[in-house]
Amino acid sequence: MIPARFAPVLFGLILSGLMSLVVSGITALRTSGGAAGFTGLWIGAWLTAWLFAFPIVLLVAPLARRLVERLVQPATKAD
Repeated sequence: MIPARFAPVLFGLILSGLMSLVVSGITALRTSGGAAGFTGLWIGAWLTAWLFAFPIVLLVAPLARRLVERLVQPATKAD
């Protein structure tokens, strides 16, 4: 098991991997029209996107958390 202190980094790794997989797949499909070589195009695009997405998620996550905290009402005992 991975120590709990690494949870935010692991979350960012998984989230950025999944999101970049989906977005690059949609983009590759639109670009190639599903033609031969689509899978290779998709995997190449995904790995490139993930290379950028992971560090960006780690940098932007604290800002997003603070923004959410400002937009959401604090929980009450009834919540």
